[in-house]
Amino acid sequence: MQDLHYSIQIRLFRDEKFFGPGIVELLQRVDQRHSLRAAAIEMGMAYSKAWRLIKTAEENLECKLLNSTTGGKGGGGAELTQECRAFMEKYLRFEAQVRAYSEKAFAHVFQNETT
Repeated sequence: MQDLHYSIQIRLFRDEKFFGPGIVELLQRVDQRHSLRAAAIEMGMAYSKAWRLIKTAEENLECKLLNSTTGGKGGGGAELTQECRAFMEKYLRFEAQVRAYSEKAFAHVFQNETT
């Protein structure tokens, strides 16, 4: 039998869910690949869904997340805006703090159940 464990995923909401692990991974891959299409393909996600995630987050944050250029001779591309980088850094910092607290709380509350 496995040891007792837990799982936490941080998602941010306004009227709807708009920011969480999925879009963070997508944005990190865009940052690496300089392409929303390439990032979506790597994640096994439809390009249209990737754009929907970006647009939903942009609407809720009231700022652009990506600067994109259309294709042509040199091809298109995408890069994260400064606002996107700043918000993602806050999200990741918050997530790390929640995880650190939850590990301590879990160990304290379930100390007799985890061995």
